[in-house]
Amino acid sequence: MEFTFTLKYQLSTQAGGDDDMLERLAVEGCDDAIVGLGQPGRLALAFIREACSANEAVASALAAVRRAVPGATLIEATPDLVGLTDMAEVVGMSRQGMRKLVSVHSISFPSPVHEGRASIWHLAEVLAWFQGKGGYSVSQGMLEVARVAMQVNIRKELDRISPESVALATAG
Repeated sequence: MEFTFTLKYQLSTQAGGDDDMLERLAVEGCDDAIVGLGQPGRLALAFIREACSANEAVASALAAVRRAVPGATLIEATPDLVGLTDMAEVVGMSRQGMRKLVSVHSISFPSPVHEGRASIWHLAEVLAWFQGKGGYSVSQGMLEVARVAMQVNIRKELDRISPESVALATAG
């Protein structure tokens, strides 16, 4: 099965030249990605990777980038965090229709990760909600890769904080 996802990185000063880095990425098996180097100090890889599962696809890509660009720091795996416009696009409805749907189903709709002028949600939770409601076309591959991207991003954030902070936050 093919899985589409993007990995975004911050480069270290040891990343080397662009041509050298592109060569290393190809050697490590990232030839199934479109590489973006437009923003200085950043690397984005838009993958369309063939694998048995989304977990296998994303894990193999993460490992390949780690080998090719060892000092790079993962910023984000996508698709994960989405706003109303992104959600509407994925399920094929207007932004206004999505806003109304979220409002009408405020009790059962997934809680946003950030609520404010521009609220954001985890795409996996939104797609699972749509799948549970029925009547909406949800790509199983998209749902699977969104779940993996969410797990990667949450793990990355947990790794940024101290074990004491995690213990305090999860103490019940």
